[in-house]
Amino acid sequence: MKKVYVLIGSFGSGKTELALNLAFRAAACGKTELIDLDLVNTYFRLSEHRRQIEAAGIRLISPNYVSTNVETLSLPAEVVSAFDQPWDTVVFDAGGDPAGATALGRFYEGFAALPPGALEVLHVVNARRPFSADAEALAETNDLLQRSARLAVTGFVNNTNLAVESTPDDLRLGYTLLREVSEQTGVPVVCTAGRADVLQAFLASGPEPRYVGTPFEIQTYMHRDWQSFLHEGLSGG
Repeated sequence: MKKVYVLIGSFGSGKTELALNLAFRAAACGKTELIDLDLVNTYFRLSEHRRQIEAAGIRLISPNYVSTNVETLSLPAEVVSAFDQPWDTVVFDAGGDPAGATALGRFYEGFAALPPGALEVLHVVNARRPFSADAEALAETNDLLQRSARLAVTGFVNNTNLAVESTPDDLRLGYTLLREVSEQTGVPVVCTAGRADVLQAFLASGPEPRYVGTPFEIQTYMHRDWQSFLHEGLSGG
């Protein structure tokens, strides 16, 4: 059965990184499509990794005019292929705020036609970001994103990090926050994501499994400009 993952969340939650990791893992098992629906944040773009993505056998769909000098982005018609083509896995990376999530609402009928169990709408949370700093704010954000996307969130993902400075304490902060929000909203915590060393150290501290979900080790693909510059300089690129 086709599996469709929709990743939503506030700016800086790490949705794009998670979407990329999820797509690479799915591509090792079957036909995968990765769709960039973020029309708001142009800083981190999946298209920057198009060669690597396509080399893995993944079909990438990104907004028209990405990586050009045209500032206005629009959604390509190929997005409908997520619903009418025989993919094993489709991953949607949606916008980082209610305005961005609205792009998902355009495809309401396609999502509604999916068979039961095929769709997972994951709210990616980074507790180190201002809009996810407390349970009340996060619950309000969750409601706003659901209304904007016209989709019900099926699970939270604890993706709390401080980029290369992340520690197990970051995931513990997210764990505590999502435990409270999950109890308040009834939405389960389905996944905890992080760098391998950070994730393993967090799990070793004995968190309650129901508020951890499935552990998901991620690799860092999305670098900030200065990191990319350093990497290219050291490698002679």
